[in-house]
Amino acid sequence: MPIDRDQLVDEAPGLYRFALSLTRHAEIAADVVQDTLIRALEREDQFIEGSDLGPWLRRIAHNLAIDRARRASRELIVEEVEDLWRDDEYTIDPSVTVERKQAREDLEDALARLPFIYRETVVLHDVDGWKVREIAELQEAQVPAVKQRLRRGRMALTTALAAGAERRKVLEGVPMRCWDARQHISDYLDGMLDHGTKTLVESHLEACPTCPPLYASLVEAHDRLGALRDPDTVVPPEVDKRIAATIRRS
Repeated sequence: MPIDRDQLVDEAPGLYRFALSLTRHAEIAADVVQDTLIRALEREDQFIEGSDLGPWLRRIAHNLAIDRARRASRELIVEEVEDLWRDDEYTIDPSVTVERKQAREDLEDALARLPFIYRETVVLHDVDGWKVREIAELQEAQVPAVKQRLRRGRMALTTALAAGAERRKVLEGVPMRCWDARQHISDYLDGMLDHGTKTLVESHLEACPTCPPLYASLVEAHDRLGALRDPDTVVPPEVDKRIAATIRRS
C-alpha cells in the first residue's frame, strides 16, 4: 500500500537518532536516513497495511548501516579479542580505560573499531536501553546469539579503549587528532584551508608517525590521476548528438 508521506516526515527525527546510535557519525547517519526513506518509497508495496511504520523503517536502516559498515577497515577482529580474554595472563590497566571512558571522543573512537553487529548490540543495549529480546527481533537473531554479541562487544570495547591509550602515548604532543587532520587532507591538498587550520595540519604531519605515508600516497594518487587527463580528448559525435537532444527536450 502507498505510504503516507507525512508519516515518513514524522518518523524521520527518531530514525535519525536510531541511525546515529548505530553509526556514531552524524553525516553517515543522515545518509542512512535519506537512503532509508528512498528505499521505503521504492518498496512501499512491501509495507503491510495496519503495521507500525517505525520498526519497518528501522529494519531498513539497520540493513543499510550494515552494508556501510562492511566496507570499514579499522575494525577489531572480535574472535581474536576473545582469544586474548581466554588467556589467564591477559590484563589491562583499569585506570587507563576508566580515564578514557570519561573522554567522549575516545569512547566514540573505541566504539567505531567494533564490527557493526557488536557495536550495534552494545549501543542499543547499554546506551539506548533496548532489551536483548528487542535487539534479537531487529537483528533477526536468536536471543543466545545476541547475548554472545553483547558479551563479545563489551570485551572488544574494553580492549579497544586500552589499545587506544597506548596509541595516545605514541602521539603525545602531536597537534590534532589523526582523524581530525585526515578530514582536512583533501582540502589541504587543494590549497583550500585557512591559515590556522593549514598550520595545524602541517604540524601534525611533521610529528605524527602514521599520517605522513597516507598523505604521500594521496599526493601520488592525485598526481597519477592528473596524468590520465588527455587534452586532445573529444566527445564522440554520437554522444554529442545525444547530449544536445537531451538538452533540447529539457
